[in-house]
Amino acid sequence: MLDFSDALALARFQFAFTVSFHFIFPAFSIGLASYLAVLEGLWLKTGRDVYLQLFKYWLKIFAIAFGMGVVSGIVMAYQFGTNWSAFSDKAGPVIGPLMAYEVLSAFFLESGFLGVMLFGLDRVGKKLHFAATCLVAFGTTISAFWIIVVNSWMQTPQGYGIAANGQFYATSWLEVIFNPSMPYRLTHTLLGAYLTTALVVGAVGAYHLLKDRKFGRVAQPATKIMFGMAMGMIAVTAPLQVLAGHEHGVNTLEHQPAKIAALEGHYESHDRAAPLILFGVPDDKAQEMHYKLEIPAIGSLILQHDFEAPTMGLDKVAPENRAKVAFPFYAFRIMVGLGMVMLLLGMWAGYNAWRDRLYDSVWQHRLALAMGPAGFVAVLAGWITTETGRQPFTVFGLMRTAESASPLAAPAVAASLLAFIVVYFFVFGVGTWFILKLMASEPTPAEQMPDPEQAADVGSLPPDAPFGFQLAE
Repeated sequence: MLDFSDALALARFQFAFTVSFHFIFPAFSIGLASYLAVLEGLWLKTGRDVYLQLFKYWLKIFAIAFGMGVVSGIVMAYQFGTNWSAFSDKAGPVIGPLMAYEVLSAFFLESGFLGVMLFGLDRVGKKLHFAATCLVAFGTTISAFWIIVVNSWMQTPQGYGIAANGQFYATSWLEVIFNPSMPYRLTHTLLGAYLTTALVVGAVGAYHLLKDRKFGRVAQPATKIMFGMAMGMIAVTAPLQVLAGHEHGVNTLEHQPAKIAALEGHYESHDRAAPLILFGVPDDKAQEMHYKLEIPAIGSLILQHDFEAPTMGLDKVAPENRAKVAFPFYAFRIMVGLGMVMLLLGMWAGYNAWRDRLYDSVWQHRLALAMGPAGFVAVLAGWITTETGRQPFTVFGLMRTAESASPLAAPAVAASLLAFIVVYFFVFGVGTWFILKLMASEPTPAEQMPDPEQAADVGSLPPDAPFGFQLAE
C-alpha cells in the first residue's frame, strides 16, 4: 500500500505514474511513424490510392498520439526539478547534455517536419512530403536513442568521474553513450514499439474484418492490407524480440546480477543447475519463494547456455541493496507471457497466409483483436521490470534513490500527485476515447483497381504478394 506520509514513496509513485502514461504514447508513435512512411512509400511506388487513404487514416491517429506523448513528456521531465532535485544536481552534468541532445537532434526534427507531414500533402511536392514523413519517423527513432542512452547509463554507468562535491561528470562521452547495456536496451525498446504498433493496427483490421463478416459485407481492400501488413510485421518482429530479450538478459546477468536474481526469483544461490521458476509467491521478509512451480536446471541453460552453470541469488547481495522481488518477478512474467502469445499470433498468421486463409480465419481475427492492447501492457511490464529491479539505486551501485529525492514534505508531493491523477485521467482519457472512435470507422471505401499499364509504370507489387500487399477480390 502507498504510504501517504512517506514523501519518497509518493515521489516514486508520482514518477512511475507519469512515466507509465508517457511511455505508452512514444511506444505507439515510434512504430506508427515508420508505418506511415511505409504506406506513403508504397503509394508513391504503386500509385494505388488505397495506400494514400490508409496513410491519411493513420495520420490522424498519429497526430493525437504524438501530441499526448509530448504533453506527458514535459510533465515527466518537470519532476526532475521538483521531486528529484538532488539527483538532478549530482547527475546533471552527465544526464543534462544527453537530454539536450535529444531535444536538439530529435524533437526539433520531429516538430519541424510534423507540420509538413500533417498539412503539406496538397501544398508541397510528393517527394518532399515523403521526405518529411521519413524525417519525422527518423526523429522518433533518434529520440528513443537518446532517452535509452540516459536510462542505460543509469543502469550500467561508465565513462564518468565523481567531483569533490559529489557530482558526476563525463570523462568519455563515447563511453557514456555506448555503455554496456545501451545497444541491447535500444534494440529491445524499438522492437517493442514496432510490435506495439503492429498489434494495434492488426486489432483495428481484425475488428473491421469481423464486423464486415457479421453484417455480411465484403471486406474493404484497405482493411485487408492493414491487417495483412500488421500480421506480417508481427510474424517477423516477434521472433526477433524474443532473441533480443534473451541477449538483453544475458547482458544484464553480466552487469546487474542482482537484478537477474530478483526477476528470476532466486533468493538462494545455486552451485549448479539453477531451476527456472515459472510461478511463485515472493516473500522478501523470509527471503523465500512460496508455492513455486519450477523446471530443474533450465534457468542455468537459458541464461548461461549450460545446465550445470552456477547462478547467484539474492543471498550474495547485501540486504540494504536488494530490490523488492515481487515487482520485477511478476512484471517480467507478464512481459514474457505476452511475448509468447505474440509469437503464436505471428506463427498462426504465417500459416494462414501460406494456406491463403489470412482473411478468413475468424478465431485468428478474434485473437488479434484481443491482443490489441498487449503491446502497451508488455512495454509497461518491461519498464517495471528494469526500473524496479535496479532499486534501491537511481544510478546503479553509485547513487541511492533515497539520496536522490528533493527535501519536500509529504503533503506537497501528495497534492501534486493527486492533481496529476485527476488531470491525466481526464485529458488522456478523452484523447484515448477519440483515438478509439477514429479506429472504429472504416479506413476507406472500396478501391477501383488501377489500370494494369499504369500500375506497371509505377512499379506495382505482384497480385500474390504475401501479408496484405495483395487485394483479393
